[in-house]
Amino acid sequence: MANPEARHPDAPPPPHVQIIQMGFGYWVSRAIYAAAKLALPDRLVAGPRSAADLANETGTHAPALHRLMRLLAGLGVLNTERDGQRFSLAPLGEALKSNAHGYARETLLVLGGPMGWGAFGEYMHALETGKTGFEKAFGMPVFDYIAKHPEDAANFTKAMIGVHGDEPPAIAEAYDFSGFGTIVDVGGASGNMLVEILRRHPGPRGVLFDLPHVVRDAPERFRALGLADRFRAEGGSFFDSVPAFGDAYVISHVIHDWNEEQCLTILGNCHRAMKPDAKLLIVEFVLPAGDEMHPGKLLDLTMLVMPGGQERTEAEYGALLDRAGFRLTRVVPTRSAASVVEGVKK
Repeated sequence: MANPEARHPDAPPPPHVQIIQMGFGYWVSRAIYAAAKLALPDRLVAGPRSAADLANETGTHAPALHRLMRLLAGLGVLNTERDGQRFSLAPLGEALKSNAHGYARETLLVLGGPMGWGAFGEYMHALETGKTGFEKAFGMPVFDYIAKHPEDAANFTKAMIGVHGDEPPAIAEAYDFSGFGTIVDVGGASGNMLVEILRRHPGPRGVLFDLPHVVRDAPERFRALGLADRFRAEGGSFFDSVPAFGDAYVISHVIHDWNEEQCLTILGNCHRAMKPDAKLLIVEFVLPAGDEMHPGKLLDLTMLVMPGGQERTEAEYGALLDRAGFRLTRVVPTRSAASVVEGVKK
């Protein structure tokens, strides 16, 4: 007689197994963070090494490190050599080297390090109060903390490229920037978005606007890319003002960081600076209605726990823009998870 509980090999696991597997996620994330923190991929570039060989320079217990490396091999980050004691770098692990394309290591150091791990340790506090877990854990807002910790600040900048790195080419491809004379990138950080826009659209000029220490090195980067004659950097705070008389104002992953009143301050400063016919272009994850899973729904809770902002639906963006004196004209999807929320002055 057939076993009534037997499951076809292609059938999904039972619901209780699926839920428990979701809960196991942090087991893997801690192992990957440890690999990043110990810079294991960097230490294996020259060839296979054993945990016993690596223990002293990593400050770890050799048998425990071997167990971690054995798991990393099972995850495809490392390869186990024939002797069973030494490990080499697998192709997947190449992405975890310092400053590798995509900045995976630096992203993981933020997500799994004191900043991310500490803030998410106060997840329930955020849910119970609506206040950030980060401030509960560290006694200050996340951007104040970053300003006081240069190493974390450097990793955070790279982590933003790691998380959102596929978006700038997708945005520059999906939205037609060619008709603008001057594009102001508000809170543009390293200028990643502005670089892609200017590369794809040869007509516009760009202004990168962010805090003075953030944009300090941008001119050299744009010069190296052959864009110096179409670019200028300007330092300041978008809570005070933004550069005036632009034809388009791009605000990429800025609005989601802040509470409603702070967003209205930023948008109000843009409104005052804009020409009458200029476009406001907010680049964010626009949450779909219903049960559809979307990366923005994960990021939304991260915004709650860390800076105190939120992701929004199209209707919520419409309401926010209306309060700030704008009219939402359209939402332009891209091949990335981000969209362009376009607005004009009312």
